[in-house]
Amino acid sequence: MRILYFSLGWVMVALGVIGLVMPLMPGMVFLIIAAACFARSSPRLEAWLLDHPKFGKSLRDWRAAGAIPRPAKAMACAGMTAGYFIFWHSAEPSLPLAAGVAVAFLACAAYVVSRPATVDEDSSV
Repeated sequence: MRILYFSLGWVMVALGVIGLVMPLMPGMVFLIIAAACFARSSPRLEAWLLDHPKFGKSLRDWRAAGAIPRPAKAMACAGMTAGYFIFWHSAEPSLPLAAGVAVAFLACAAYVVSRPATVDEDSSV
């Protein structure tokens, strides 16, 4: 199992790096999963992610309280909105499919917005 978690951790790091440079692909989600995989397979690599100068604080805040910084919330909601409009205009979905996707995106946005903005903050947004 340890080898599986280790391998999956590296796949998630690769996807996270790709997501950090590609618009509309969430990078931090993959880094959060990578940290969880490394927690089960490589404490050294888990520490590397958690202590990373750019992403470590966000990973530690997520782990401690499920916190998402306000700028990340705004970017996530903007990305979901852009993704929905791209879907709407490129796929020309039926009304039930468009409504279903809209409900799923709204549920995801509501979850993101409901998370605390920092570890020491009780309220969100």
